[in-house]
Amino acid sequence: MAYENGALDATLVAAAGGDEALVVELRDAFVESLRLQIDLLRRSRCDGNWNVAAMRLRGLGASFHSETLVALADEALEGAPGEPGVVRKLEAFVDEFTSAYG
Repeated sequence: MAYENGALDATLVAAAGGDEALVVELRDAFVESLRLQIDLLRRSRCDGNWNVAAMRLRGLGASFHSETLVALADEALEGAPGEPGVVRKLEAFVDEFTSAYG
């Protein structure tokens, strides 16, 4: 599952005003938030918790102009709590994103 590095990077750079250290900090915060919400999805056993975590992921994707993340969050919203397939796809998204930045 690929992330769209151009739009996401442009959003980070615009938010940081060209400050490279701030770009790195924002990127780290993005990844930390992704991992937290994915963990909440993984542990969800009821519709309420699952939907809250999926909506937070959707909001994160929308905020950072990541169509892939929005689509994955929508897939989670359409699925059942604890659906392992979408959790794996989200984990692959994070892994690909983090590997692109070392």
